[in-house]
Amino acid sequence: MDSLVQLDLHQPPDPRAPKLRPRLPEFLRKPETSHMAVQSLKNGMRARHLHTVCESARCPNMHECFHRGAATFMILGNICTRGCTFCSVPKGSPEKREMPLDAAEPENVARMAAEMKLSYVVITSVNRDDLPDGGSHHFAETVRQVRTALPEARVEVLTPDFCGDHAAVARVLEAGPHVFNHNMETVERLYRKVRPQADYRQSLDVLSFARRHRPESLVKSGLMVGLGETEEEVNLLLADLHAAGAQIATIGQYLQPTRRNLAVAEYVPLDRYERWRAFGEQAGLANVFAGPFVRSSYMADLVHARAAAEGATP
Repeated sequence: MDSLVQLDLHQPPDPRAPKLRPRLPEFLRKPETSHMAVQSLKNGMRARHLHTVCESARCPNMHECFHRGAATFMILGNICTRGCTFCSVPKGSPEKREMPLDAAEPENVARMAAEMKLSYVVITSVNRDDLPDGGSHHFAETVRQVRTALPEARVEVLTPDFCGDHAAVARVLEAGPHVFNHNMETVERLYRKVRPQADYRQSLDVLSFARRHRPESLVKSGLMVGLGETEEEVNLLLADLHAAGAQIATIGQYLQPTRRNLAVAEYVPLDRYERWRAFGEQAGLANVFAGPFVRSSYMADLVHARAAAEGATP
């Protein structure tokens, strides 16, 4: 008689076995359809030695946004001094490589934004913990150059935490951005896993300082879901954002950009975004923009317009 292999269905799983990854649902499959628009914008950026977070972070909305003529400028170079596990932006140690600032970058960003005829300009950056000011002088100068080149445009900044340095945050604010954005990224419990060189309370403090220091600027923050957080933890984060003075929150599905990055724990069902939106706005936030493809800078002009319509701007 042939021997039979019997399976014990009550046997616990082998911890050494590879973990099964959740299958990508159909609602998270986005076609890449605007190849000419993408290549054209990339060519213009490379000609001025500029970077976009859209490319470096492998954003799934890149084709759509480039087709709309929208892009998020990433300044202070293309090498980040931090090792956040969710992010695919190239990382480097200042002790091991020189990362000089490009003095022409602020003017080149302004020229590119003017050439694109942008009415809403989003500027972000890598972390530059190797610089005494965290790159805040360079960031502020970029904002000033854009505001000079496009005086009618709205400018949104998405800044690092500057290691909690209020002087650096103030320097960027005093350049006159219409929206100050600093992302929380995840719930407090997951910070060590997701943002090991950041601090939850420090990031809230940056947002709170921004609201106090320049109340005429809208304060905004964003987070990713699908990293292992609970629905209640996201609710708590939204309440913390409101308490810190933020007026806008964005919530979107984390998608693993490369195999080297943190794996997705869950693909969040669509109805949960609506519950978070309702909770956040009931808690006092002017606008909670939530959905699987939402990113911090995605449709930023429309998000700003809605918040303004809700009376978030003085």
